[in-house]
Amino acid sequence: MSAKILITGATGNFGKLTIDFLLKKGIPATAISALVRDESKASDLQEKGISLKKGDYNNYDSLVTAFQGIDKLLLVSGTDLANRSVQQLNAVKAAKEAGVKHIVYTSFERKNETETSPITFLAQSHIDTDKAIKASGIAYTIFRNNLYLEVLPMFMGEKVLETGIYFPAGEGKAAYVSRTDLAEAAANVLSSEGHENIEYATNNVKNYSFQEIAETLSKITSKEISYFSPTTDEYAETLKNAGVPGEYIGMFAGFAEAIKQGEFNADTSDLEKLLGRKPVSLNDFLKQVYFK
Repeated sequence: MSAKILITGATGNFGKLTIDFLLKKGIPATAISALVRDESKASDLQEKGISLKKGDYNNYDSLVTAFQGIDKLLLVSGTDLANRSVQQLNAVKAAKEAGVKHIVYTSFERKNETETSPITFLAQSHIDTDKAIKASGIAYTIFRNNLYLEVLPMFMGEKVLETGIYFPAGEGKAAYVSRTDLAEAAANVLSSEGHENIEYATNNVKNYSFQEIAETLSKITSKEISYFSPTTDEYAETLKNAGVPGEYIGMFAGFAEAIKQGEFNADTSDLEKLLGRKPVSLNDFLKQVYFK
C-alpha cells in the first residue's frame, strides 16, 4: 500500500513539478493529494487524478483537516515573506496534531543565521521553520536548497545580451541549482525510505561567480557579455531610476550582497546522490534560456 503524500503549494512551480515526478515514478495518483487555497486553479491536477484538499496557511483548522491521514507532507516554503514564519509554524503544528509521520521541507543554504545577514527578510522564516520541524518530534527531511538557476535571468535583466551583467555581487560564488532537479530530488525522497531526520545539502556540484556566468554566456551566444559589479547604492539608484519597485530593489540588492559574502558558496552536495545523475549545470541551463 502506497504512503499517502500531500504536496503544499501544489499550484506553484515546485509543487507541480514534484507531483509530475511522483507520477512518472509510478506513484499512483490516488496516493497523492494537493493542498490548494483555490480549487479552480487546480483543475489540471484534478484531471491527473490528484485529490484536492482545501487549506490555507492562515487557517489552522483547515490545515489540521487537510493533513488527516497523511503519511508524508511536502512543505513547500510559501511566498508571503511578511507572514511566512507564522504560516509555516501553523503548518508544522497542524501536521503534529493531525498525526503526519514525515515532513519534507524546502529550506535554503546559508552560513550566517544572525540578523546581520543581508537576507534576514528571507532567512528568518526558514530558520524558524527548520527549528519547529526538528522540535515537533515528526520525522523530517530538510532540503538546504541553493539559489535556483532560474533566478539568474531575473538578476541579470531582460537586456543582458545587449548591456551585459550589472549586479553588485562582486566576486562571490554560488552553487546555483535547477528547480526541476530539486523537485525531482524531493519526489525521490517522498517515494522512498531511509531519509528520516536528515538535512540534505541540495547545492550544485560547482560554484560560479558572475564573471564566470558572463564568460559562459559569451561562449553560448557568441557575443561579448561583460560583468560590472557596482556598489549597492549605485545599483539601487540605477534600478530606482529605471522604475523598479522598492521592494524588488531591496530583495535583489540583499541577494547580491549575500552572494558577495559567500552565503551560497557550497563545498558539499547531496544532489547527485539523490538524483542518481549529475545535476543540470550552469552551461546547460543558460543554453536552454539563451541559445536561440
